[in-house]
Amino acid sequence: MDLGKRSKESQKVTIVGASIDLFLSIIKIVLGYIGQSSALIADGIHSFSDLLTDWVTWYASKLSGDAPDDDHPYGHERFETVATLGISIFLAIVGTIIIFDGFERFSNPNELQYGNWLIAAAALSILSKEGLYWYTLKVSKNIKSDLLRANAWHHRTDALSSIVVVIGIIGAVNGYSFLDSVAAMIVGVLIIYIGWQLGFEATKELVDTSIDQEDIKALRLALSEIKGVKSVHTLRTRKVGHKKSADVHVQVNPFLSVSEGHIISVSVERVAKECIEELDDVTVHIDPENDEEKEDAPYKDLPERAQALKIISQSLKLENLNFEIEKTQLHYLDGEILVDFYLSIGYLKNKTTEQIQSEFSSALEKLPGFGEVKVYYS
Repeated sequence: MDLGKRSKESQKVTIVGASIDLFLSIIKIVLGYIGQSSALIADGIHSFSDLLTDWVTWYASKLSGDAPDDDHPYGHERFETVATLGISIFLAIVGTIIIFDGFERFSNPNELQYGNWLIAAAALSILSKEGLYWYTLKVSKNIKSDLLRANAWHHRTDALSSIVVVIGIIGAVNGYSFLDSVAAMIVGVLIIYIGWQLGFEATKELVDTSIDQEDIKALRLALSEIKGVKSVHTLRTRKVGHKKSADVHVQVNPFLSVSEGHIISVSVERVAKECIEELDDVTVHIDPENDEEKEDAPYKDLPERAQALKIISQSLKLENLNFEIEKTQLHYLDGEILVDFYLSIGYLKNKTTEQIQSEFSSALEKLPGFGEVKVYYS
């Protein structure tokens, strides 16, 4: 889905939720204060906390919809994750405050007044918040937003807590005044629990936890079946907001051309995105050999191309090999440099292929770090 459209959908559902939360928080806090119900007041505070989280959700959704820029070249999806973590911390704080307030009122409960009005307010909250839960959850699934899913569950906690409040108020009205305080504390525990769940998932994402192992197995199998891929290793995955990314090393024939290796990498990226839903970014490393099986930095002491060609040229001059070399290919394999020389076929008028091969091999076999030499003709 287009980032702009996704952001608008997210902001729309958030504004609807905020409007209902504002109405419910005012109704529950005012009626709870008039009717002396700590449970309904706690529930109203919970709804009021939704207003703040709705604002965080709206702002984070707006930011996450922005295109990548110089400061955020990988996009702004992490803002959703950070906002989700912020919501979880806020819920934990609100839940703790409600629990402590419930304990204080438990030893000295108030006699409730206007019981029917209190029950009606809680019932209205149940219906409204449950409706918001399903509406927000539907949108979150459509646009693949964990932040909206977090906010949907925040609405669900309000509906669940209002059920507890109704039970507590009914009990208090019938002579069990302490049940109102018990209901308030239960609401606090529910809020903390949901906050912990959301915070745990957001933290997993921020520390780059891998995607599901079953998805990884399916991805590895799909990539290994691509023609030209000899093996798949160093497969790493993570979630970034509503998206997923992967970093994969694939081993190919070491003597392929650069362009053919590139085509294989394009196929790897395409197959990976087809295999894993929401896989947005795929980094492909084309390896001539399985570097997981090699020692650390096996080529660190080998000369790079410019220096290697200079060493080769000096060695050929010392051996009085004055061939005009059309092309020299270097292959860094098995911890050494393999060399391919391309000569004009005219040199075969005076010498055999075996003689020329022997002369080049003898000249380079004395050089440290150099391996097999091959001579080709054109």
